[in-house]
Amino acid sequence: MCSLEKRGNTFILTLTGPGEHRLNPTLLDAISAALSRVRAESSMSSALITTAEGKFFSNGYDLAWASASGVFLDRTKLMSSKLRSLVADLISLPMPTIAAISGHCSAAAVILALSHDYVLMRNDRGFIYMSELDIGLKIPDWFVALIRSKIGAPRSQRELMLRAAKLTARDALNWGIIDSAHVSTEETVRAAIQLGEELVGRKWDGHVYAQIRMCMLVDVFDKIGCDESVGEVSHTRSRL
Repeated sequence: MCSLEKRGNTFILTLTGPGEHRLNPTLLDAISAALSRVRAESSMSSALITTAEGKFFSNGYDLAWASASGVFLDRTKLMSSKLRSLVADLISLPMPTIAAISGHCSAAAVILALSHDYVLMRNDRGFIYMSELDIGLKIPDWFVALIRSKIGAPRSQRELMLRAAKLTARDALNWGIIDSAHVSTEETVRAAIQLGEELVGRKWDGHVYAQIRMCMLVDVFDKIGCDESVGEVSHTRSRL
């Protein structure tokens, strides 16, 4: 489901395989386990890069899995709970984080990407797409809180959420949604590694870094914690 590599003090978490990397409980648990390893194995100054193999960075929640058993609501709640915990872990991770979007990135996967401090994207293939409006689903409050925290311009928020625009890397860069665009997956990951090494080179105290990030995103953290089904959030918030 995913692999974790360490190059110096930079961790590279890769969603593996050619599929859509749908965010079902199995994949979300695998990513969370990888983050636990990162937290345990990190030095005082480290960085995390998250990327994916194949055509998709991730195509969002696994709605087919949720619909398969006739308990759609229960299964979507489970996916939401696990993604909330994962995002809480990313927000509290004691190091800079970089998403290297390698292909299509839709719906909940956009939230996963935006939970990182920096977002880089390949320019030759793929798009960022909040599909909820097109498929008739409400965007959760905590998704909106994160998007508003990470994307300052109301017009950009409107383009993403109220127009359901499929944004190329060039579009997303122009709208201030990503930090940079690159010619291929390889170049995107290479740029992410270079950025990670630069940030590691600053030798910041990771716990101080995380505390500042958590203060910046306190509204997001509070929205995540509003769901009483998420038992991990308050625990994650207290780890530092």
